[in-house]
This record gives sequence, C-alpha cells and structure tokens, in this order.
Amino acid sequence: MTESHNEKHEYKFSFDKLNQDDLELVDTAIEILKANFHPKKHQIGCAVKTAGGKIYTAVNVQSSIYGPCAEVVALGSAIANGEKNIVSIVAVKKVDENYIVISPCGSCRQLILDYAHNATVMFNIKGQTAKTKAVNLLPGSYENSFTAIARSHSRDLS
Repeated sequence: MTESHNEKHEYKFSFDKLNQDDLELVDTAIEILKANFHPKKHQIGCAVKTAGGKIYTAVNVQSSIYGPCAEVVALGSAIANGEKNIVSIVAVKKVDENYIVISPCGSCRQLILDYAHNATVMFNIKGQTAKTKAVNLLPGSYENSFTAIARSHSRDLS
C-alpha cells in the first residue's frame, strides 16, 4: 500500500533543557563573539565540543558577496584538527546588548547532520533555548553518495 501525497506526516521528538555543560558551551560561544564582534563582518559566534572535551570556536566570516556561517567555520576547524566525534554545538548572536542562542540555518543543519548527526544541537524555539539531536532538526533530510561517505567517516555513528 502506498501513501497518499495528501497525508500529513507528524514528526515527534523532544526538546531537552540545557544542563551546566551546555550553558558553559553557550558562554564559550558568547566569549568568541564578544572578542571578535563586528556589525558587518562577524555577527555570529559558535562553539563545538568534541567527545574528548576539546572546544573549537569560530565566528561567521562575511564578505561582500558571501560568507560561511560560524557553524561551518567551527566544524571545519574541528575536522581540520582531526576531530571526528562532535558531541555538542551552539551558535549565538548579539541582539542589542544581549547574546542569544540561535537556530542553525538549513544549510548548517545539513552540514551538522552530515558530519555530526548524533551531536546535541542547541537552538531557539519560540524565544526559548532548547536542545535535541541533530538528526531531529532535519526530518526527511537530503541523502546521496556524499552524505553516506561523510557520515561513514564520522565516529559518532550510532
């Protein structure tokens, strides 16, 4: 029996509250953004934590036509340093005088899914900070031969 295209799918998963380790990772992302904030070039800070406890930080890198997100730069830094097991990731943005956790964009969600699909991702939902596994943030994700290879080279496979 095939499904009708008119049927609606409901994806159910839980959002978890942040613990002390999560809050410390948020603070680390805020610190890197505070140290490098520029209203036109660097508006987002990111921190990723590995299974070994190492934390990699980054800011977005904006140019006149394009700029990679902070999540891309932080993940790239971790990967360039031989890390294969990312366990947690968060991005923050300065809003007025406050720093808030933001949700990864669609492109970053796919990148996180490809390279750290079991990682916990902190994000913003209706003004509140929550967390869930990366696999929950992109239901029905895109898959091809690249994603299979990228995910197979990650040690965070379940």
